[in-house]
Amino acid sequence: MWNKVQETVSFLKEKGFSTPDYGIILGSGLGKLVDIIKVEQSLAYEDIPNFPVSTVQGHQGKLIFGTIGTKKVVCLQGRFHFYEGWSMQETVFPVRVMKYLGTQNLIVSNASGGVNAKFKVGDIVIINDHINMMPLHPLHGKNDDRFGPRFVDMHDAYDKPMIAKMQKIAKEENIKLHEGVYMALQGPTFETPAEYGMVRALGADCVGMSTVPEVIVAKHMGMTCFGVSVITDLGVEGIVESVSHEEVQIAAKSAEKTLSKLVGRFIAE
Repeated sequence: MWNKVQETVSFLKEKGFSTPDYGIILGSGLGKLVDIIKVEQSLAYEDIPNFPVSTVQGHQGKLIFGTIGTKKVVCLQGRFHFYEGWSMQETVFPVRVMKYLGTQNLIVSNASGGVNAKFKVGDIVIINDHINMMPLHPLHGKNDDRFGPRFVDMHDAYDKPMIAKMQKIAKEENIKLHEGVYMALQGPTFETPAEYGMVRALGADCVGMSTVPEVIVAKHMGMTCFGVSVITDLGVEGIVESVSHEEVQIAAKSAEKTLSKLVGRFIAE
């Protein structure tokens, strides 16, 4: 893994991907952020050595380098999910690449099912903690000390100063943001009513199929993380309804303009 990461990093640096201030995973709800990036380089995943290729509808499959304000950013336009059949190491490979390009800060977004009765479809939730219920761990196996320590402290996985900064910006923009705990399950099935009940009983506010492996690996390498989730369906008692991938995409798009505006200002400032 170390050799593959270094090979990919060397390739990208030769293409002009140099010391970004922020790494961004443009998951659901952040697609419009591309519109405010002054793009300097863009490569399809299949043209990058050792990169997996996204197979999920709605995920573009490009690595983008550019600027927002005066800040350099490197963006995954389309993430990788464990349920697609990638190993955990392949799923989180791009985060390791971001780190060794020089990135210290990671921003991630996702779509999730809300189990908190205060949430409604289209709401934006800042992730302030997570519960990992994935069947495999991204740090499973022999540890490579060049990446990070064997045992990783996760008590502050989502950076409190970054959360406070985003809440301040949202208040100035008169945009309401929730905060909550995100649970990661394997997918690709959406949760049953009983599973939604389990998620809530275990202390989460929303549930999805991504983000946690990337954050774990980012923390393994000493990165600072900020995560945000768009509520695309509800699994609260009495409101569990059928849902499809298309409906999730539509709900996520409804929040794209607002969320991209917030994150764009967050980075620029």
